[in-house]
This record gives sequence, C-alpha cells and structure tokens, in this order.
Amino acid sequence: MRTHTVIDSPVGPLTLVATDGVLSGLYMTDQRHRPADETFGDPDDTAFEEPIRQLRAYFAGDLKTFDLPLSMAAGTPFQQRVWSALRDIPYGETISYGQLADRIGNPAASRAVGLANGKNPIGIIVPCHRVVGANGSLTGYGGGLTRKRHLLDFESGTLFA
Repeated sequence: MRTHTVIDSPVGPLTLVATDGVLSGLYMTDQRHRPADETFGDPDDTAFEEPIRQLRAYFAGDLKTFDLPLSMAAGTPFQQRVWSALRDIPYGETISYGQLADRIGNPAASRAVGLANGKNPIGIIVPCHRVVGANGSLTGYGGGLTRKRHLLDFESGTLFA
C-alpha cells in the first residue's frame, strides 16, 4: 500500500511517498524520473512524522545524517549498490562519479553510476546531490542544477539555514 504527503522546503515542495509505511520516495517538483503522481497512493500524513521531523532538522542546519528506514526495492541490484554508497558520502562533502564507481568496486562504471544516481528515488535523504563531475563541476541533478547548488551551498555553510 502506498501513501504520500507534500511538505514545503527551501528547495520547493517535496512529495514523500511511503510503501507499507516505509519511506520509498522523495520527489521534487519537475524532477527528472519523477513517477506519475497517481502512483503515489492516497494522501496520508501518518507514515511521515519522522521523515518530516528529520527533514525539518536538516533544513534548519541541526541534522547532518538521516536515520530512517528506507524502501528502495524498485531499483536494480546495481542501482541499489549505488544508492547505498550515496548514503556514505558525508554531509558537506562531494565526490565524483568516478570516485563513486570506485567505491562500489566498479571503477569503469562512472557513466552507469551517473545514470543510477539520476534515478535515485529518495533525493536529499539519499544524497545524490553530493556527486559532482571529476573537475568539481555540477553535472546534472534530477531536481535541477539550481537545487543541487542550493543543497551543496547549504551543506558547505556558504548558504545559511
């Protein structure tokens, strides 16, 4: 059973989706690879108290690491490895797609890592925004480069909560 809610954030409305009471999606408005709204289930806030609390603490600058059960079963085994590795990138730091490919033990897969990164179903909490080009450039983000820059600036302390 899927349910959803929408909350406001500094990067615009966020749609939170739960599958059987466990967070399975966090989508931004106009996000690339965003599923159709009708797949999100009925509106219901009951499964989202803790994710909302942690997101508010994150955007207030009080939370650096999310601690939530997540359901990411929809991805391929490769995507799941990439998404798991994303959770190990520390707050305020960035790595390149090549470095992420190295971390999952597949150094030649930086392009595939980029594709998997772009399909991350739980943005912000699974911090795909922390992955940048080899030269440090912002090279795409499902939520848009403006949001990626905002999140990175926020985490680096150059944008204040």
